[in-house]
Amino acid sequence: MESHILSIILFTPLLGAFVLLFVSKENKDAIRWIANIFALGGFLISLPLVPAFWALRFEPGFKFMEGSANNWIPSIGAGYVLGIDGISFLLIMLTTLLGWISILSSWTAIENRVKEYYIWFLVLQTGMLGVFMALDFFLFFVFWEAMLVPMYLLIGIWGGPRKLYAAIKFFLYTLAGSVLMLLGILFLYFHHHAITGVYTFGLQSLYETAPKIYTDYGPYAATLLFLSFFFAFAIKVPMFPFHTWLPDAHVEAPTAGSVILAGVLLKMGTYGFIRFSLPFFPDVLTHTKVRGWMIALSIIGIIYGALVSLMQKDMKKLVAYSSVSHLGFCTLGIFALNPVGLSGSVLQQINHGISTGALFLIVGILYERRHTREISEYGGISNVMPLYATITMIMFLSSMGLPLLNGFVGEFTILQGTFMENWKWALWAVPGVVLAAAYLLWLYQRVFFGTVTNPKNEKLHDLTPREVATFVPLLIMAFWIGLYPKPFFQILEQPVNHTIAMVRPDYPQAGATVNASVQQPALAPPNAPVAATAVVTDKAPVPNHPAAHTPAKVAAPAKGKN
Repeated sequence: MESHILSIILFTPLLGAFVLLFVSKENKDAIRWIANIFALGGFLISLPLVPAFWALRFEPGFKFMEGSANNWIPSIGAGYVLGIDGISFLLIMLTTLLGWISILSSWTAIENRVKEYYIWFLVLQTGMLGVFMALDFFLFFVFWEAMLVPMYLLIGIWGGPRKLYAAIKFFLYTLAGSVLMLLGILFLYFHHHAITGVYTFGLQSLYETAPKIYTDYGPYAATLLFLSFFFAFAIKVPMFPFHTWLPDAHVEAPTAGSVILAGVLLKMGTYGFIRFSLPFFPDVLTHTKVRGWMIALSIIGIIYGALVSLMQKDMKKLVAYSSVSHLGFCTLGIFALNPVGLSGSVLQQINHGISTGALFLIVGILYERRHTREISEYGGISNVMPLYATITMIMFLSSMGLPLLNGFVGEFTILQGTFMENWKWALWAVPGVVLAAAYLLWLYQRVFFGTVTNPKNEKLHDLTPREVATFVPLLIMAFWIGLYPKPFFQILEQPVNHTIAMVRPDYPQAGATVNASVQQPALAPPNAPVAATAVVTDKAPVPNHPAAHTPAKVAAPAKGKN
């Protein structure tokens, strides 16, 4: 089974969608049971991956490789090639967990066109998993586009009053970025052929030749190529100022759609930066101006998203804008370009999926009972829904980064990695943490504290066992990461160190596990000045890192002048 475990995980949701095709649309209960069984089955099937990957966590290279180059469409050099490292492993486990929770939360929320809803949701699940598994660029692009249609339909058919506007806006933004990325993929494809005489979309082959674009075509062409990928990934994250589609999509999407959109789909953008932008364009990203722009956009997103959240009257829109702020921290950690910042970024992506996914579930439960998300409609909810209020408080504290919960570990590690590069960057980002506490605690005060002033809220019933079941895994993960994050940093150590070695081959690598709580300052070059420079000035030779899974020439691409 291990030799094909990724394919089994990948196609289990698609099998569920296929089975649903043969169920009568009138039999809604059977449809719900089948969809939930396959969603839970997809999660349970992915669990054996945990001990299997844990045993190989320090081994170099991608694990559980399937397929070979050019075995799918040989005429163009496309192959069905799957493989994962620590980064994609964590995102795959997050996807299978949130996929099951999202489908379980839809049991009573969806009453119209139930069969189509669950079919499209399971197809979406397959598309998202494929993005994190694909090691062939053509296959990656197929999965990247495959998830676009299901999400468009989930918003456009089962969304709110302005669902068509939100769905079309989401589709156009994402498609525009995808077209630019496709042009960039083709450039890399033909450039690889010009060097090697081989047509291939294999990711590991492109890792060898893509960095040479900077010297072969010059900084200007390499920067344009970087931007073609940047726009696709920045729109998906979304980074400021490409974020305007997100609040509309979140507000109009059904609850489960918002959970999976925030929890998984947005991570496809940050994953793209890590998997493609960093190793393909090291000379561009280490340029002072380019890196400065990436950091600036991340910090603006952090502050802007938090300030706009403070002004919202709709609970769901508040949570949507909070995603812009939290994902600003994720991109900040990526472009810090050191192991601590990148590890913190990936962990914070997992944290965001857990906490913000829970926040959308929380808002959706209240909306199902009252059919309004206006904050002014509520007050004193803790008096009638004490269990709901308790879980909400825990997830709010998780989202704002309280110590002992998952959000703190991710944000602290990101700020530490950023501070190691430039203390001013970290200084500008810190207010985002304070503002997160402000808008979340203020929201909690208005909705849950005080007396029940609206008669419509007096007889609200507390959480059902099914609703509690959707929160239990998220609560467990929030406390696990907050109390004992070491296993997650161990899983991330090898791919993070290898990625940084490809981007900054002169950056000293840590010999021990990257753990923010115990990491010694020796990660930073001892004499490096704290300045907004793209490359550390006092360069020490990088030891030949044992985790590197590509040839040495890839880990140390030729550097051009910045």
